[in-house]
Amino acid sequence: MNRHTPVTFSDKFAKRITKLLRWCADTFFSKRYGHRAIVLETVAAVPGMVSGVFMHFKSLRSMQMGYGPKLREMLAEAENERMHLMTFIQIAQPSKFERILVIFAQFIFIFFYSILYIFFPRTAHRLTGYFEEEAVISYTEYLSLVEDGTIENIPAPQLAIDYWNLDTFAKLSDVIIAIRKDEMHHRDTNHKFADEFISKQHKENTENRASEQK
Repeated sequence: MNRHTPVTFSDKFAKRITKLLRWCADTFFSKRYGHRAIVLETVAAVPGMVSGVFMHFKSLRSMQMGYGPKLREMLAEAENERMHLMTFIQIAQPSKFERILVIFAQFIFIFFYSILYIFFPRTAHRLTGYFEEEAVISYTEYLSLVEDGTIENIPAPQLAIDYWNLDTFAKLSDVIIAIRKDEMHHRDTNHKFADEFISKQHKENTENRASEQK
């Protein structure tokens, strides 16, 4: 499993926020992974959309085309996370309280992540990368419980079969494997974007020192 080791203060801040939210999820949901997924996937769909929107606005302001691939990647990530949510709604019906919790959590996280992305986009991408690392861990634990019979390996919803092009007789375990693969991709993508900010800053610092020495 690919996991990023925090190095800078920014990385450590993002890691601590992630661990705090992981503790909250573990405390509230325990082993109720289907219900955990419903709430967390609602929040997980926020970073891609927020990032994509701000990249879109930045492209308009700068009148440059260079943001296209990243923008499309982030919007695709948001849509993918939305499909995770739609799938788990069919697997674990959320309670009224969980629906209220979703509204509250999404409102708070949209505000927090938007502010973070405006002022510290690298930290925002790193935070998302760490979120996805924890998602991979959670889905791996979920899969283990399904495979050992603790959680019933029910038939996959038709929505999931169509979206991931699964076998007609696919099971819950197949859905979890497909979603975990998505989360791995989101993890690697956001860590890569965070690293690109570091490389860009290093390049600018090098060019500034070279200019000062002339």
